[in-house]
Amino acid sequence: MTTVSMAMAQSAGAPLVVDRTQVAQVFSGGTVRDIRVEGSQRIEPSTVRSYLAVQPGEPFNPDRIDESLKALYATGLFADVQIRREGDALVVAVKENPIINRIAFEGNKRIEDDQLEKEIQLRPRVVYTRTRVQNDVQRLIEIYRRQGRFAATVEPKIIQLDQNRVDLVFEINEGVRTGVRGINFIGNQEFSDGTLRETVMTKESAWWRFLTSDDNYDPDRLTYDRELLRRFYLREGYADFRVVSAVAELTPDRNDFVITFTVDEGERYKFGKIDINSNLKALDPQALRGVLLTREGEWYNAQEVEDTITKLTNAVGDLQYAFVDVRPRINRDREKRIIDITYEIAEGPRVFVERIDVNGNVRTLDKVIRRELLLAEGDPFNTSKLRRSEQRVKDLGFFERVQVTTQEGSAPDRSVVNVEVTEQSTGEIALGAGFSTSDGPLGDFSIRERNLLGRGQDLRFGATIAQRRQEYDISFTEPYFLDRDLSAGFDLYRITRNYQDEASYDEKNNGFSLRLGFPLSENLRQRVYYQLQSTSIDRVPDSASIYIKQEKGAHVNSIIGQELIYDRRNSRLTPTDGYYVRLVTDVAGLGGSSRFIRTRLGGGYYLPLSSGDEWVLSTTAEVGYLVGLGKPIYLADRFFLGGDTLRGFRTAGVGPRDTRTSDALGGRRYGRASVEMTFPLGLPEEFGLKAHAFSDVGVLGNSTIKNDPFVPDEESIRMSVGTGVSWRSPFGPIRVDLALPILKEGYDRKEIFRFSFGTRF
Repeated sequence: MTTVSMAMAQSAGAPLVVDRTQVAQVFSGGTVRDIRVEGSQRIEPSTVRSYLAVQPGEPFNPDRIDESLKALYATGLFADVQIRREGDALVVAVKENPIINRIAFEGNKRIEDDQLEKEIQLRPRVVYTRTRVQNDVQRLIEIYRRQGRFAATVEPKIIQLDQNRVDLVFEINEGVRTGVRGINFIGNQEFSDGTLRETVMTKESAWWRFLTSDDNYDPDRLTYDRELLRRFYLREGYADFRVVSAVAELTPDRNDFVITFTVDEGERYKFGKIDINSNLKALDPQALRGVLLTREGEWYNAQEVEDTITKLTNAVGDLQYAFVDVRPRINRDREKRIIDITYEIAEGPRVFVERIDVNGNVRTLDKVIRRELLLAEGDPFNTSKLRRSEQRVKDLGFFERVQVTTQEGSAPDRSVVNVEVTEQSTGEIALGAGFSTSDGPLGDFSIRERNLLGRGQDLRFGATIAQRRQEYDISFTEPYFLDRDLSAGFDLYRITRNYQDEASYDEKNNGFSLRLGFPLSENLRQRVYYQLQSTSIDRVPDSASIYIKQEKGAHVNSIIGQELIYDRRNSRLTPTDGYYVRLVTDVAGLGGSSRFIRTRLGGGYYLPLSSGDEWVLSTTAEVGYLVGLGKPIYLADRFFLGGDTLRGFRTAGVGPRDTRTSDALGGRRYGRASVEMTFPLGLPEEFGLKAHAFSDVGVLGNSTIKNDPFVPDEESIRMSVGTGVSWRSPFGPIRVDLALPILKEGYDRKEIFRFSFGTRF
């Protein structure tokens, strides 16, 4: 009796080696009369025989035996296989791989077990193989590397159990987070290292970055940083820019990386001749020149070119040209350093959208994604709309990854659009703390779901408790009411404010509002709302003004209002370029205790004075007017000025006031304006510190109190100048302002120092 055996490879991917000469000697001549299987426990003998390349009645064939060995090994079911010949019988002796009874993780503190379990392929009651274990080890190590822990190690251990079962334990040493000790740039002449460090997403490790992971080394992020640098230079006019290399080197202590970008800036270009050429019949290209964002003589900006292509595509589409292809023809003059651009408008291929497939969404309903797409089944295919559709889906904030691709349809003139998404968590729980001069210490809590039940609805509950203010609110928003581009929602709230220092009373507001918003154009949006609010004035001391005492008690406002805003800012949070105009109108009188019309008109303009938006000049202005309609105008409905709205003066620090008690009484009309210069302090950009120099001016008057010499109402102009420092700290924005009033009245209440700080975790 002679045996040919095959043991499992001891490492993943090891080749199977069989001595073919030995096999030929043992298994030559004769016919297989019987096949016996030995050693099988869970696996039926018939299953083992099904993998064999030789069957009873067939001659012994060395090649078939060799093929059978490999087939049994390839199943992954066996730790060892032996085939021997006993006379005319073929005996297959197998040793089955064990079954995994349980999988456990030890040593992991930064990543929970359930998250690790999702990444590995092995599961309980699955056959154990070394190859699969090693593959899962590599997956676990990759998870930790994505979190910046390149020193992490994973050691698999098995615990033998009865009935050929094992417990699999992954012993994990997470190691320290591998940070970024330095980011260096070679070849940059026009922009400092600090400016470029601010451009890339990867940041140098620092103690204040403990709330972010941007200072951990991530190879994928490094690739994205190359693209960010390219976009930055192309926006600034460096059309020949390229990143020569991006190298990450591990420090000798193996705790950090040093990243070095080598760049070739090239020359800076300006726009030369800008023209439009059309191949479409009856289309006058000169009529489209007003759409162009690129201007001759200005610095070249690749983003403006892309935006112009989008605007031209939309403008031509509005003229009922369904199939449009807009492409820029660029002529670069390296000697004069100008770029001539001709926008070629041609008829695109006559392709229609046959089908749109949405994949990857588990919670989110298909219609939530489809309604953001600017293309529908049957529409003419449009590349520009496809790109904008992908961005609109990304802007929802529901997905970690969004990819929109196309493929050929059932006919040459048909195209299938595939939308692949990867969902991310949309629930938020926020805790916050802060301090401001007006409210004192404050605590903040909110819980929010931005994609309620996968319908794209937004539900939020919030609470703010401060020394001088308490606020509780519940809000709900349906972004596509009645399946139209209508944002509808409601708010319930209770707000208590302490105005003892300003006007000797407390104010409580309880109410709700219904709102509806819709776009009138790309940058113009309209919002209408109805608000029912009960306002009470209480805790009025005996020393308060007689006009405050008269208003003690409660009244009800029933308000219909609207807000119209035209916004062309590059950012709503930290704008550095663009402008906005806002008009707000409230009409009270549909029931309730008050009847008035209250209007506010304001706007702002932001002008960058440097290429890196480090120096920004901003101007804001606002006016308001309140007209009574046959009923008294209550204290809570009037305008007040000061604090954040007029620095250098306390909250409600200017305007009509009872000089006997120093209580502010508010006014029915106001105007205010501010000019501010924001500039760097000379420190590295990553510190997030900015300096500000400003001047505020304002006027408030037209009091409801007449013929009282102790209530002055000059409507004189107040003005202040000041400076401040802001810090984008890991705990939230912090700002300190010092302002000095230079135009004021003797009864005004000044505030030289103002501090605000807040954060959410």
